[in-house]
Amino acid sequence: MANIFQNFFKKPETSIIGVDIGGSAIKVVQLRKKKGKAVLETYGELALGPYAGMSVGQVVNLPPEKLAEAVRDVLKEAKITTTSAGVAIPFRSSLVSLIEMPAVDEKQLQEMIPIEARKYIPVPISEVTLDWWIVPKEEGRELDFVENEEDDSSEQHIKKAQQKTDVLVVSIHNEVLSNYNATVQASGLHTSFFEIEMFSATRALLSQETSPVMIFDMGATGTKIYILEKGVVRTSHIINKGSQDITISISKGMGVSIDQAEKIKRGMVTTGTDDAEQQKNIYEIISVPLDYIFSEANTALLNYQRHYNKTISKVILTGGGSALRGFTELAKANFQAEVVIGDPFAKVQAPAFLEDVLKATGLEFSVAVGLALRKLQEFE
Repeated sequence: MANIFQNFFKKPETSIIGVDIGGSAIKVVQLRKKKGKAVLETYGELALGPYAGMSVGQVVNLPPEKLAEAVRDVLKEAKITTTSAGVAIPFRSSLVSLIEMPAVDEKQLQEMIPIEARKYIPVPISEVTLDWWIVPKEEGRELDFVENEEDDSSEQHIKKAQQKTDVLVVSIHNEVLSNYNATVQASGLHTSFFEIEMFSATRALLSQETSPVMIFDMGATGTKIYILEKGVVRTSHIINKGSQDITISISKGMGVSIDQAEKIKRGMVTTGTDDAEQQKNIYEIISVPLDYIFSEANTALLNYQRHYNKTISKVILTGGGSALRGFTELAKANFQAEVVIGDPFAKVQAPAFLEDVLKATGLEFSVAVGLALRKLQEFE
């Protein structure tokens, strides 16, 4: 009987984790809510390369059972104490489209969107899971008439039919969701949602920005570009080059193994090199993939500015690739906008002694932090 009452009066668990399964590593962040604030309890990262017999930093494609093994390992190494999780879906495994639709009621949109979405989705609509959100209208662009019960003329109906609204439509292939479900179940986690990494990262990185901003997220498999206005994604783009391409360039340019090239690259992230000449040579070697990435990102930025006649006020850097030594200076030289380093842990309370560590490694945890912040909202 004592055990029954003990469980009855036990406080509900308030610790949760965000799990970001990337192409080359898994990142986890455990938070708890204390006095209405998010508090960091622990975090960790584990390279996936060795699980496929490859080097640390290399991109791999593991089956669900092998991914589950890696998830269990990182949970153990990071001393995670909960199984309550939010899990990210890679942006490249989804399709995000901004669709212009007639300004009709929500019930009509539910019927119309699957039909309209077929134009944008390259597979049968029955093979994907759809979700969508109405993008709030900007001030000054609301309906320019007021419905009048006494004025039911045909001109009124024509005018109403011409009104448009933007809808953000997201689709994920059912097979992708099935594989992630299998991974989560085999790893012993319990998740109430899957979320595309784009939305997780923006939750962690953005505050109250009202002007258009661009998030530049450089991961191992590629670089993701998200342009948002008032917190709403307006356009997104994937550049098929990322930090793994930098590793490959170092390997070829310096005649070293992929494993050694990864160590050289990671050395640039932490202490750098005392040899200025060698540092210069490395940047010359990696300039080809970097120039391509910056060129593509600038094209996305300029296309947005031309299309919407608005200026991108800020470029926010995130992702492990953005932590390379000197990368921020390169970005500032390439973008005609303010460039800042993202701070995923800005909305999280953490011990003071971790401040410098989180600044050095935090760029890789934007998605995991964003997932954890959303999961904490379930306690509100």
